[in-house]
Amino acid sequence: MKWSILLACLSTVTSLSAQTKDTVLSNVYHWNELKPVKKETSVTRQILEGKTVALNYFESHATTLEPGKAPHPPHTHKDQDELVIVKEGQVKITINGVSKTVGPGSIALIMSGDAHGIENTGKTQAAYYIFKYGGKLPMDTVRAKQAGGSLVLNFPDLKASNTAKGYRRDYFNRATVQVPQIEMHTTALNVGEISHPPHTHVQEEAILVIRGNVEMQIGDNFYKGTAGDLYFITSNTPHNLKNTGKEQCEYFAFQWRN
Repeated sequence: MKWSILLACLSTVTSLSAQTKDTVLSNVYHWNELKPVKKETSVTRQILEGKTVALNYFESHATTLEPGKAPHPPHTHKDQDELVIVKEGQVKITINGVSKTVGPGSIALIMSGDAHGIENTGKTQAAYYIFKYGGKLPMDTVRAKQAGGSLVLNFPDLKASNTAKGYRRDYFNRATVQVPQIEMHTTALNVGEISHPPHTHVQEEAILVIRGNVEMQIGDNFYKGTAGDLYFITSNTPHNLKNTGKEQCEYFAFQWRN
């Protein structure tokens, strides 16, 4: 009887451990701590993978491509949308046969089922982040089509709006196949400024630092970060960001709801 109780307890601990490992928790992922994995045409750095409060699946990695190379042929994802953020270099992004060449700060938002590919068309290495996500609610291709479908946004085409603390660029705020709403923008903060007092919201949020040095408060903890680092903040977790460097900082912020 004692052994059966012990085994049951161990089974419960193992189950909870596996569940925790599979759930993406609030954290910072430093670029210089990501393990580079060499492939035939690229180097990849895995960032995170698991489920969240709003998503059945959430995965992120970074790819560095040699000039003239592509990581794989054009392909589709049946049950995941994909967000591409260009870190450096020039890449050609093709969605359903339509191509556009873009540089750092540019993005592509690709709907589930749309054929897409990426190629380094520059003379130097190119690097970009991939975020793939699958929602918990049923997929809705009609909703996504009405919202505009897949898109590619070139950084120079986006308007910057001045704020009291720096400036902001809005990328999109819309529905996709996988989620009813996903919103994304960049924020630039002047030296010593904070994004806002610590606050919470139901939406999960990811913060990707573009330039400068920052400190993110998540709950009661403080995490330093710099260009290339990614923060993930879970639902209803107090957080804010401060520019701790000697020059203006800038970062992507995007959040979603189911």
